[in-house]
Amino acid sequence: MAAQMAVNSGASLWGPLKELWETVDGAVLKKQPDSVHLLDLQLKKHKPHFLSLFKNPPKSAEQREKVRKASTEGIAIQGQQGSRLLPEQLLSEAFILSDLFDIGELAALELLLAGEQQQPYFPGLTRGLVAVLLYWDGKLCVARSLQTLIQSRHGKTFTLDLSEELVALTTRFTDELMTQGLTKRILTLVSEINVTREFERLQKERGLGNEKHRKEVSDLINECRQVLADSLFSWTCQSPLTKDDTLALIGHLETVTAQADGSLGGVNLALVMSLLYCLDVSFVEQGTEDREDLLHALPLLTDKQYVAAVHNRLMDGQPWKLPGLQAVCRLAWALSLRVLSQLPQGSALVEFTEADEALADQALLGDVFLFMKEGMLGCESFSQEEFYIRRLHSLITDFLALMPMKVKQLRNRADEDARLVHMSLQMDSELPSSLRKDLDHLMNLIGEFYNKDFFGLELGLEFWCPTESLQHTSLQGSYLGMALQRPPHKQVVLSKFVRQMGDLLPSTLYISYLHMLKGLANGPQCAHYCFSLLKTNGATHGDNIQGVSGSPVSWEHFFHSLMLYHENLRRDLPNPDAAHYRHHLRGITQRELEGLTSFLQLLTTIITWSENARLALCEHPQWTPVIVMLGLLQCSVPPVLKAELLHCLAAFGKSPEIAASLWQSLEYTQILQTVRAPGQRQAAGIEVELNEIESSCEEYPLARGFCHLISTLVESSLPINLGAGLRVPGFQPYLNFMRDSVFLPFPTRAYRRPAEKWEVADSALEVFHKLLRDYEPQPSDFVQEMLELQGEQVPAYKPPGHSIMFHLLNDSPMLALCLSLLEEGVRQLDTYAPFPGKKQLESAVLHCLCLLDLALQKEVVFMDLLRESQASLLVSPLEQLLQGVSPQTRRADHIVTIARFLYHGVSNPEAAFQSANILRRIANYPNIQLRLVGDFTHDQTVSDKLMAGFVQCLDNEEAEEGTENEDDSDQQKKMARIRHKTQIHILNLLITSLELKAPNLALYLLGYEVKKPVSSTNLQDPGVLGCPRSCLHAILSLLQRGTEKRTGPVLTKQAPHLAELCYQVIYQLCACPDTSGPTMRYLRTSQDFLFSHLQHLPFILPSNQIAALSQMSWLMKTAAIELRVTSLNRQRSHTQRLVSLLLDDQPHTQHTADGESGMEEETRSVSGFLHFDTVSKVRRKLLSVLDAINFSQEMPELLQLDFFERAQIEQVISNCEHVNEQGHTVCNVKLLHRVLVAEVNALQGMAAIGQRPMLMEEVNSILHHVVERNCVRRSLSAKRHALQSWRSLVETLLTACPADLIPADDRQLIIRDLLLDLHDKVLSDDAAGELMPIVAGAVFTLTAHLSQSVLSEQQQGVGLETSSGFASIANSALHLILRKLLDFILSTGGGYQRLRAHLYGSLLYYLQIAQKPEEPDTLQTAGKAMWERLTAPEDGFSKLQRENLAIIESYGTSLIEVVCRDACDGHEISRMLALAVLDRILSIDRQNQWLVYVCNSGYLRSLVESLRHDDVALQTLLTPQPPLLKPLYIYESKMALMTRVAKTGQGAVELLRCGLVSQLMECQVFDMVPDSDAHRMMRDASGFIPSPMDRYRQILLPTLRLFQVILTSTTMDHQQGATQVLQWLIVHADTIQSLLRCHELSMGTLQELSLLTGIISKTALPGALEVSGEVNSAALMEFQGHINRFQRLCLSLLGCLVGSERERLLKQAEISAPGESAERREDMEVAMQQVCANIMEYCQALLLQSSTQAQFSICLFSPSGSEPAGRDGGRTDLSSTLPSLAYSRAPGLGLVLYLLKSSAADFFRFHQSHRQSLSKLQSLDQLPPEELKELCQGLVSGPGGVEKISSVQRSLLAKRRLVQLINNRAKLLALCSYVIETCLFVLWRHLEYYLLHCTPTDPKDSLLTGASLSRSRFTDDSFGGLQLSGSRGLSLSRVSQQDLDLLKSDMAAGFGEALQRKLLEVEGLYSQVRSRYTFIQALVRRIRGLLRQPKT
Repeated sequence: MAAQMAVNSGASLWGPLKELWETVDGAVLKKQPDSVHLLDLQLKKHKPHFLSLFKNPPKSAEQREKVRKASTEGIAIQGQQGSRLLPEQLLSEAFILSDLFDIGELAALELLLAGEQQQPYFPGLTRGLVAVLLYWDGKLCVARSLQTLIQSRHGKTFTLDLSEELVALTTRFTDELMTQGLTKRILTLVSEINVTREFERLQKERGLGNEKHRKEVSDLINECRQVLADSLFSWTCQSPLTKDDTLALIGHLETVTAQADGSLGGVNLALVMSLLYCLDVSFVEQGTEDREDLLHALPLLTDKQYVAAVHNRLMDGQPWKLPGLQAVCRLAWALSLRVLSQLPQGSALVEFTEADEALADQALLGDVFLFMKEGMLGCESFSQEEFYIRRLHSLITDFLALMPMKVKQLRNRADEDARLVHMSLQMDSELPSSLRKDLDHLMNLIGEFYNKDFFGLELGLEFWCPTESLQHTSLQGSYLGMALQRPPHKQVVLSKFVRQMGDLLPSTLYISYLHMLKGLANGPQCAHYCFSLLKTNGATHGDNIQGVSGSPVSWEHFFHSLMLYHENLRRDLPNPDAAHYRHHLRGITQRELEGLTSFLQLLTTIITWSENARLALCEHPQWTPVIVMLGLLQCSVPPVLKAELLHCLAAFGKSPEIAASLWQSLEYTQILQTVRAPGQRQAAGIEVELNEIESSCEEYPLARGFCHLISTLVESSLPINLGAGLRVPGFQPYLNFMRDSVFLPFPTRAYRRPAEKWEVADSALEVFHKLLRDYEPQPSDFVQEMLELQGEQVPAYKPPGHSIMFHLLNDSPMLALCLSLLEEGVRQLDTYAPFPGKKQLESAVLHCLCLLDLALQKEVVFMDLLRESQASLLVSPLEQLLQGVSPQTRRADHIVTIARFLYHGVSNPEAAFQSANILRRIANYPNIQLRLVGDFTHDQTVSDKLMAGFVQCLDNEEAEEGTENEDDSDQQKKMARIRHKTQIHILNLLITSLELKAPNLALYLLGYEVKKPVSSTNLQDPGVLGCPRSCLHAILSLLQRGTEKRTGPVLTKQAPHLAELCYQVIYQLCACPDTSGPTMRYLRTSQDFLFSHLQHLPFILPSNQIAALSQMSWLMKTAAIELRVTSLNRQRSHTQRLVSLLLDDQPHTQHTADGESGMEEETRSVSGFLHFDTVSKVRRKLLSVLDAINFSQEMPELLQLDFFERAQIEQVISNCEHVNEQGHTVCNVKLLHRVLVAEVNALQGMAAIGQRPMLMEEVNSILHHVVERNCVRRSLSAKRHALQSWRSLVETLLTACPADLIPADDRQLIIRDLLLDLHDKVLSDDAAGELMPIVAGAVFTLTAHLSQSVLSEQQQGVGLETSSGFASIANSALHLILRKLLDFILSTGGGYQRLRAHLYGSLLYYLQIAQKPEEPDTLQTAGKAMWERLTAPEDGFSKLQRENLAIIESYGTSLIEVVCRDACDGHEISRMLALAVLDRILSIDRQNQWLVYVCNSGYLRSLVESLRHDDVALQTLLTPQPPLLKPLYIYESKMALMTRVAKTGQGAVELLRCGLVSQLMECQVFDMVPDSDAHRMMRDASGFIPSPMDRYRQILLPTLRLFQVILTSTTMDHQQGATQVLQWLIVHADTIQSLLRCHELSMGTLQELSLLTGIISKTALPGALEVSGEVNSAALMEFQGHINRFQRLCLSLLGCLVGSERERLLKQAEISAPGESAERREDMEVAMQQVCANIMEYCQALLLQSSTQAQFSICLFSPSGSEPAGRDGGRTDLSSTLPSLAYSRAPGLGLVLYLLKSSAADFFRFHQSHRQSLSKLQSLDQLPPEELKELCQGLVSGPGGVEKISSVQRSLLAKRRLVQLINNRAKLLALCSYVIETCLFVLWRHLEYYLLHCTPTDPKDSLLTGASLSRSRFTDDSFGGLQLSGSRGLSLSRVSQQDLDLLKSDMAAGFGEALQRKLLEVEGLYSQVRSRYTFIQALVRRIRGLLRQPKT
């Protein structure tokens, strides 16, 4: 029992019933697939609810007790664990509710809990009030479900086209209900439920809230009754009731009473109709296929007792409460009996069928036709139910057809009565009392019944029998065009009735007969027949002008009478100046007035429907109706008649042909006086009638008629020159009259009929609306034109639209009245009470809103034109005027008033739509938004209402997306579409507002904080913490519908455009920094929004691809943000869930909703059993989204034009283009149409008129083409957007998400799949070029990630050399990717260069994969024999590289051609990347095929020659503020490529042949060395733009490197290269020397020096000049001088880089840039060693070149053995030892010795460091974390950078750093050993000369000073190659013996045992490992020998 006592928080009296209704609705009305199963489950579950219809669960003491204890003990709630304590207040409310509705206490409690839950949907109501609504809503759901189930049955009247299975199910179910007494239950309920009674009970318990709540409750109760009655009606339509049920129904009807206006209520009408269908046998005549089955099921034919019972009951003399109702039932029964008597089965029922006549008589006595007209037609619901109409139609027509004698009797009786009336009139006696008006009533009934044709059935056609065969195309009637087929008997009888009744018509029936004809003429075909009838009636007397003797019902008679009236009345036209304005002189009697009015109404009906009739009558030469009517309007006839005449004229005016002449006639007759006669005192015409007659009568038919006429005429044509000649031509007087005399005074006039007030306003506003709608502001409107009129200049009128615009853009009475009308409208709607004229008020309000909307729409153009014209008009923008203060409320609340219409969106969808439209236009102005937020939130109650209004419009479930061109015939569909458009406008309003700064409307409407910072918002579910339901909740609930089912969100299919905007709003909220935090938190925690939507991707909508793509775009962009945010916040599980959803290729088990799981579980387990758990792969979600984007795009064909010029048309089209809201450039089709039509209209001449139709056809085809073109643009743009979003999602997944979420092997496979799919799509033949750039960008990112992933995998040492290939991704896949990439590059052809930049980048990344990583130089390689190295197996890198090259070469020259072309010209980035690609491919191309092609095809020469052009651009770079750095980057890329080319001998020679050096010689940029001090101030703060000096180095260093490579490569033709480079050095000698003379050594200068000295050491040799023999001797001398200078500078450099000087430099560098010390220091050490090595190499080369033997060699160093710097490490440098002769004297040999010593010391230091690093690398895993951190520090920038890195990353970085260190040390070791060897050689050569071959001179013999001596020795003789013989002697006589002795002793001291041991150790450690030769040992031995020599 306890379990049953659990409370259902969804309320068992509401939640489950709502679900039941949704299921029934889905299965039967919406025809959702596979819903039968669900319906079956629901019906079984809810059967008790149907059986005990509306019975409530009973109260019980046990429940009461349980509920009472809920506040102390708590109560269990279904679906929640444990029990919940409820507050006392809630329980006492539950008891009240229980007593109120007499329901069980638990049920009452549930209702209250549900009310609490649903409260946010009902703002302003308490939970109790909501519970009342839910109670009745639950009842209504049951009733609706019952009605719908009954409607789905198969039967005799209608079918819903449902599946057999469903119909069988519902029929079975409803039959069972019927046998259990459903009919009686319904009848009981209909009697019991009573709104007044219910309201009294609710009122007593305070169960009624505000007006809206009252209205909703009463609507629910009324609808419950109505739906129950309709259920019974639906049943009787399809199947007969049993005898008892039929009698019960009759019994109920006996007691029915009428409403106050004499009509039956909707409920009773349904019950009456049920009975009429029970008694209906007319379907027997229709020969449907299942007629026999239906006849057998009909108790009237099969059950005699049934007939007897019904017959007796109806024949019973007991009068009913409504005798008329009894009469109707009797008539129906009489007619059924008459039909039965004619059937073969009827013979058994003779005893009853005989009574049909008597019954009919009784019915007629009961005034049956009068009751049908007043009691039944008077019901509002009558005309809205098609089957009511059909049944009544059959009742009327059956009476006329089956009882002709009765009809004849009626006619005879009427004739008799007419005679009596006539006599009594003659004798002035009383009218006889026995008059019956049955025929009168019958005619009026027919007229009334067919007059309204809500469904367009045109049932009246049955009364017209075509006499002649009408072969008319415009009239496709039921039996038309088939002359041979006879119309059915019934139709013949009915048409005979119409004709006969008109013959010899008694005057008493004249008006009724016209009324009947008017009803029967309702419809296009009926009107035509009626027109013909009236034409033929008068035709016989056509020749008789006074044809009064003809039929009184004919055109002839009618128009003749009109003319006579006109003739007579015209003579009595009063003089307008007569003081008294008498009315009836020889007037029209009341009877005549009614007759005329009736005929005018008939005429109006006919010409409204039939255009042929309109034209035929109007052009009739004798009748001239228009002129006669206008004439009558001038006469004094009653206003009512004038109004009818005006309506009739309006009907004529529907034809444009008539309208134009009608305008002229109207102006001519001066109905509205537009021209004042001179001297006329008072006005005449309609204005007087309005002000004097109508106002005093308080009725305004004439004013309304006039407005209606103008409204019609304005629509047809608006004449510009109306009234020309007599007054200023134009429409203005009419507009003034309507504005000043009709509209503005309307609120102050008195009205006898309250509704007429709003009718007047509505009719005037309708005209204004039409005028403004058709107005387009033109420049000419703003120019004041003057006209000559009767000799004076008067200003011309502007177009009427201009005038209305002007009034609306000023604070005019018209605008004020419109706004106050809106306030009145809202006030009235807020009462929720019906009032007279409600419909017209709503219409007037709608026109006002439309006027405001149009004014806002057109004001921009209007104001722009006004500004340009410089006219003196003053206008204000309407959005500012709307912020004015309202005189009624004394507040600035006009916009709030407009917004309040949204609150009435349910009852007034159109007003809500216009209101949303206006708000959306106003929302575009940021300054107004701020004020609006204040206005909207100023008053809390208004604020809540506004919010509720917006939410209600968005929540609307009846909204339905429709296409533009659907017809609006179906009112319901039209409203559904309007509701949908309202939703669209609100969403667009939100989207526009969100782009503006906070606070804005969108933030307020979406529930964010507007008074505090937005980011502090805490979004909650509605109702939590008092949070109201906001637009965000509405949007989410729209989107979430259906996400839990397999089909996915319903909205995406039902309303694609709406869904797209909803997703966009959510994206904007997530993307905006302020709203992002709160929104994403809410979506993640409360809604699980993204996951539930992403799992349904891709959305596929064949009907609306564009919207589906946009929906996915916004969703993917939001997902990308979510992934980024959750990754940043380390919310791993969220990220992981989304990542696996998007990337997994294992099938997910999707959660299914109830009722869906059953079947699948079984099938799944079976399939599992069969497949032995083989998991099938599914497509990755990301790939299936990509599949949904179709890359091909159908393009519209070219225009085929015969008349227009194509180029001009294209120009016009492009002029009409604009950017729409979505940012697409589209052509404005309406504007284009206007332009083209104006062009066609401008053509003159007969030929043009003849060709007009063809021209218009061509205009049409152009417009169609443009529409197609727009569609293509939108489609392409949607695809671009979707692809862009897809790309950003992919990039976020790969970049922003933590790398370890996707394991490396998966990552590579995912990237492989993405890359291959992307390429397949983009390489298909029909792929649209517009999508290529995005694809190329995506390919670039993906390739970069692939390369990165593979490289990191190798660094971690995983998967190298696996069987499948290179890494986790197989080689075959890599090759496939490469092939597709190259195909893509080639497919882009000549264009798309920027796009290829991405592809080149991708290619570079791809080729990087096969690049071998840097390996540590262990110095052990020499151990391996050459042979071993050659035969070693190929490693993975070189294998992949070889295969890559093979693939690239398979593409032949076409690929090379594309890359080279891009490298030579075009966009800078593409050029750089193309150059890089060439560089990369040349580096792996061992066969040099590419090189050969590049050289032979001239691309290389072109590149070389382009260097000259670069020179100018590069020079601009050296200015302090460079314009762009592009030229520098291009130049660097070119140099890099040429350096690559120069690395092969062949390439280097080719470069020299192309004149590379001579091009560089002409470049002046090398001479523009910036002044380093001057520019130090102008450093770029960001550090991105390098300083001028750095920029200079970026230009110089590549050139020097290139020279160095060329010198190295051209060993064979060394001389040629060396000479050219030397020439370059000499051309730029000044610069070079200044660089060599550098004062401060930084990293940059060291780089320069290391390269320069390297080049000089290879080129500046004496022999270099002898090659170019043609140089003359003077030049030779100059060259020689330059070379000497280079040599001197180089040697002097040596002193700067040795010993303590070097240490000082390194320290200084450390101080200047402490951050980057370690690596920088290493680089500086290398550079310094390199410079020393280069200089020593230079010395060695000079020595060797001068002579092979020491005795003839030149001396570079002076014989001074002292070391250059003090040993104490004090700061002594060269300048202190060589005071003033630093650069002129040769350095001493001691310097070389010192260099030798320091190099040896360095060598051991480096060697030690190298060994340590190696051991660290080998035991990397065991290193302590501190040491790892220290190693990483150099590679990670920023403080705390190391902390953030994962341990895996850390060890990778440490490894990289160690390899870097090891290789750096290896380089230093190589340089040190080289320096040691060259130093030894130089020492040995000099010592040998000085100690063996030199003859000393004694200083005292010499007359020269020491200075000159030393100078001459160095400068003149050092390059003694040219004049060896002469100078050698001089040189020898300069060294004194003392010098030599000192040298020897210094050297012996310096070159001691320790040094020798060290040097030999170096050889042992290093040189022997490198090569087998022992060079050091030999030299040490020789030097030792020289120094030990005894003195000679």
